[in-house]
Amino acid sequence: MKVAFYTLGCKVNQYETQALEQLLSARGHTLVPFEESADAYIINTCTVTAVSDKKSRQVIRRTRKTAPDAIIAVCGCYPQTHPQDMEELSIDLVSGTGDRQGFVELLERTWQERQPITALDNAFERRVFEVLPAGGLEGRTRAMLKVEDGCVNFCSYCIIPYARGPIRSLPLDKARKQAAHLASEGYQELVLTGIEISSWGHEWKDGPTLIDLIEAVCDAAPHCRVRLGSLEPRTITQDFCARAAKLPNLCPHFHLSMQSGCDATLKRMNRKYDTARYYESVTLLRRYFDTPAITTDLIVGFPGETEEEFAQTLDFIQTCAFSAMHIFPYSKRPGTPAAKMPGQVLKAVKEERAHRASQVAQAMEQAYLEQFVGQTLEVLLEQQRDGAWRGYTTRYTEVAVESPENLHNQLRNVDISGVDGGCLRGNL
Repeated sequence: MKVAFYTLGCKVNQYETQALEQLLSARGHTLVPFEESADAYIINTCTVTAVSDKKSRQVIRRTRKTAPDAIIAVCGCYPQTHPQDMEELSIDLVSGTGDRQGFVELLERTWQERQPITALDNAFERRVFEVLPAGGLEGRTRAMLKVEDGCVNFCSYCIIPYARGPIRSLPLDKARKQAAHLASEGYQELVLTGIEISSWGHEWKDGPTLIDLIEAVCDAAPHCRVRLGSLEPRTITQDFCARAAKLPNLCPHFHLSMQSGCDATLKRMNRKYDTARYYESVTLLRRYFDTPAITTDLIVGFPGETEEEFAQTLDFIQTCAFSAMHIFPYSKRPGTPAAKMPGQVLKAVKEERAHRASQVAQAMEQAYLEQFVGQTLEVLLEQQRDGAWRGYTTRYTEVAVESPENLHNQLRNVDISGVDGGCLRGNL
């Protein structure tokens, strides 16, 4: 069977698509690009916003139109939370966010029997982490290692806990084994990912915590960079920083989820920290690490956000001096408490605030990057684009170098000569 994938959404979805690709390949199936003719098209969906749902529906309908005789299989968060929407989309196999091994077997059955199948469980009843093959099938550069699934934070704007269920963690011994395997495969960098990796080990009560996992992975793959996915501010304690700073292969790049720099807004979001606790995390990281990259997410125009509250956020992000930011206008997600909150902000106001925040973020990013001009940095080169080889430093700053060599998957020292539009430039 020739199989093609289309993946929407986060790094966890990307990881799970790569795992499905490996499972199918191991069973003798052939992977082809999504634009080519295939026997089965698998669409791994996202439902983080209503726009995500719309994009998923568009891909499904377009695929059915261009390949009327092929098997259309849909999995991921969208069918998990909106099974009723699947009925009108002419889908042959509907699955959710669980049992990827079973999904592969159901795909084969659907292909053989040509009868539609819907296989959805109750995400809240899941208790065991599903161990999947880590790494991808191409481009031995950076590999994702999924170590956690599920979330119990129930932020007022987010539907993901309903799509993913409670916290389940990859056991420490299996994480160590997968990390060592990925290193032996030739990957130069491992990225620890999950729905909410700060909660790794939560279900074991007084057992190991995230820093224990990080130490184990760094030890198992000592010659690989280890990069962390998004963290909750509460993760960053003095003990965490003291232990993390001793790991030579841990990247000094910390993505601290923020969402707002105003305490009143954070409270409406049902976030589990205030700005004082958040800034404490920023301060600790800068105390223990040399020029760490501290990045974040920001939602502007959350229901009830006044101009004064937004001004507080602008002041706070400048106090934190982030190296980079992802800025999103609030998007109403039906099925969440925030969608029903009073004080919904006009689209034009949200866009204007996003623009103002982006201007501040760009100035902070420029200032952060300029610190490295004149320094020599180690860069993991990945691909050629616009006439230059491009890759990333341990701080996840992009670097471009011109060279006739094939630099794919090479760690090279680069003399940084300047900054060009959010990217460092230099010479080998």
